[in-house]
Amino acid sequence: MSATDPSILAKSAMLSRLRDAKPQAMAKENLRYPVWQDNDKQLQQQRFMAGLSANHAEVICISSLAIADTIEKVLINQQCKHVILGSACDHTACDNVSYACRKGEFYPQILEGTRDINVLVFDTDVDEIKSTLFNDIDAGITHSLAGIADTGTLVLWPDRAEPRTLSLIPPCHIALIKRSAIVSNFAELMAEKAWQQQMPTNIVLISGPSKTADIQQTLAYGAHGPRQLVVILIEDM
Repeated sequence: MSATDPSILAKSAMLSRLRDAKPQAMAKENLRYPVWQDNDKQLQQQRFMAGLSANHAEVICISSLAIADTIEKVLINQQCKHVILGSACDHTACDNVSYACRKGEFYPQILEGTRDINVLVFDTDVDEIKSTLFNDIDAGITHSLAGIADTGTLVLWPDRAEPRTLSLIPPCHIALIKRSAIVSNFAELMAEKAWQQQMPTNIVLISGPSKTADIQQTLAYGAHGPRQLVVILIEDM
């Protein structure tokens, strides 16, 4: 290949243009994240609900006395016949516990609200219930550790008693959260829970039903998780 070859000449011309370009350094972008914060509890609740609703989640505000009835109505509205629960329970409220677990605050009300449908308690190896879990279960019910008003996000802390599977596999996820658990932003939550001393091993952040637009930019729900998210917000303040 000679120096007069067209491809060599084209390459030399390109390199020459690059050398002569004399690029100028660009100013550094301001990437500061404007964290939202407000101590007004009413504003926190409004922003939390608005964020979830904007992402196609259903939010229902109730008193603690209405938990069981609300769960029952949601399951009827969603046409759920089979539901899966964790085993985060009071041993006096559930006798189907195969290992020690922490107490789920609203577990008795959840059991009452699901009394008329088929309930599967996740207290065994997932391989033993895999077929039922993927083919038959309509909804999973979980507690929530906290809510982030800034982004309208639920914070779950999965563990053996209430594993990630409950909020990942069933087509409908029903999450319970106390009003007092809503904070302004994630940094505030980290400080409140003192995670600098003991970080959680697994945190799940949920801001709406599972969705994707990977294919032809067409938005589709339920691609990698539940296509329905129902948040039951319990007024305790």
